[in-house]
Amino acid sequence: MSSVDEMFSWRSPSAKPFRAQRGELSDDRLIDLMLEEPRLIRRPILITGKQVLFGFDAEEYAKRLK
Repeated sequence: MSSVDEMFSWRSPSAKPFRAQRGELSDDRLIDLMLEEPRLIRRPILITGKQVLFGFDAEEYAKRLK
């Protein structure tokens, strides 16, 4: 399973106010922020079997979609 930090879109313009707090915010707080502002959820999300990949990585997509 992915960590909440991996699910959070830190590079999103919506995340700018929270970047300085990276590593300090609890998983619960990050989830609350993503619920309040869905643009903070890292996309795309690829689900294959029991694996979940957040964000686009061409090599990882190629491996998982074989």
